[in-house]
Amino acid sequence: MPEYAYRIVNVFAVPGEPLSGNPLCVFEDARGLDARTMQALALQLNLSETTFILPSQQADAHVRIFTPTFEMPFAGHPTLGTAHVLRSLTGQSALRLEMQAGVIQVTSQGDDWTLRAKAPSSRPAEATRAQLAQMLGLAETDVAEPALWVNTGSEQLLVPVTSATALERCRPVGELLRTYGRLHDGRYLVYVFTRSAERAVRARFFFDKAGQVVEDPATGSACANLGGYYWQVGRERPQGLRVSQGEHVGRPSQLELSVDELGHSHVSGHVIELGRGTIRLP
Repeated sequence: MPEYAYRIVNVFAVPGEPLSGNPLCVFEDARGLDARTMQALALQLNLSETTFILPSQQADAHVRIFTPTFEMPFAGHPTLGTAHVLRSLTGQSALRLEMQAGVIQVTSQGDDWTLRAKAPSSRPAEATRAQLAQMLGLAETDVAEPALWVNTGSEQLLVPVTSATALERCRPVGELLRTYGRLHDGRYLVYVFTRSAERAVRARFFFDKAGQVVEDPATGSACANLGGYYWQVGRERPQGLRVSQGEHVGRPSQLELSVDELGHSHVSGHVIELGRGTIRLP
């Protein structure tokens, strides 16, 4: 009966708080597992994402990322968490990971990991400011402009709001999110944020899970898209931005964001390993 070793890590954790950040399951060696089984294992574990490490011909490893219901081309916290596990297996502190979205570079300083996302592309939101406000359960005056779809590896709708109070009041309406925040593959999602200080951002990320709107504790791909947003809107290069997320779901998380001269977002976070185990499959 084959056994598959896995590890549980928390990514974008607050240092000193082991149960903060976004949890991830990483299978150390997924050879012998097909996509259907990987998807079933992700559903069995029921975390926001589960990753599977495979050999690669063009990078240090090939990584496949599954939510409980679908495979993702790229996601931030799975990238950093998987790199953390790979380092313990290989000893490498700088890694190149092959994903559906391309090869992602990841580096570490201690247990702080940084990924470099691809240069951004963007398109305007089809919804009006009033429609976006309605979708978020807010007043029209709470929504700032512009809202954009941004893609630095995984396309998402980014909506700025005018204050931390407006961010706190967000209560997305599922039917409207399915209308205005829908991707071509049928998923729906929105990243809502506000600049609370020169180098501080507060954010919330809402997405669909089994037909329900849920909130993510920490979203690295959306943080990368936030860098792309600033780059696309004003050619701004944020340096050392701290993005706070997860307070509303009891999982406080910290993400660090910088944008380089070519428009690539660099997203960093602290990773904590919580435990290890094996799964036996007949």
